[in-house]
Amino acid sequence: MATKSPRTPARAKPAKAPMPEAAADQVPAATDPAPAETAAPPARAAARSRRTAALATPSDFDTNQVKDIAGAMTALLADVFALYLKTKNFHWHVSGPHFRDYHLMLDEQADQIFAMTDDIAERVRKIGGTTLRSIGHAARLQRLKDNDADFVTPQDMLAELREDNLQLVGILKEVHGLADEAEDIATASLIENWVDETERRVWFLFETARQGG
Repeated sequence: MATKSPRTPARAKPAKAPMPEAAADQVPAATDPAPAETAAPPARAAARSRRTAALATPSDFDTNQVKDIAGAMTALLADVFALYLKTKNFHWHVSGPHFRDYHLMLDEQADQIFAMTDDIAERVRKIGGTTLRSIGHAARLQRLKDNDADFVTPQDMLAELREDNLQLVGILKEVHGLADEAEDIATASLIENWVDETERRVWFLFETARQGG
């Protein structure tokens, strides 16, 4: 009888060599955020704080008063630009037998409206706030509606501008109330003049649009 060959024992698998220390150092732990990620937000916040501080004009108003007045005045500025552009739009596109009278009146009113813009913006900066930076910024804040129609009759132009100026009077009075609460005499004084000018435009637009006696 043939004898069975003895079974060769299974060879043990070699143990994995430990990762070299240099290689291990190159693999960051999954739970550890990258140093740049943790350092970036504080750095950005500090930079933003420095930029904001550079525009914070000293004033005797507290932070909330500056925020409220600057916000209201900036929205007012957006409305004034909207009214200015609409008035110029109608000045350019008015037609009909009263063309010269309407054309000249609307140009005069547009100049008066535009003269408000720099005073509004500079008043915001004087109290330590910031204001409009672009047309897009103004468009997001304006409450007065644009008119992009291809044709508007002269009577509709005058009526629409009259209503827009009346709406502006209401907005001016609201901002005046905020200025009064903060004892912001300079802003209130400016607004009082603008209310008078705007009411005058309403009067002229109303009388000019009247039909007959």
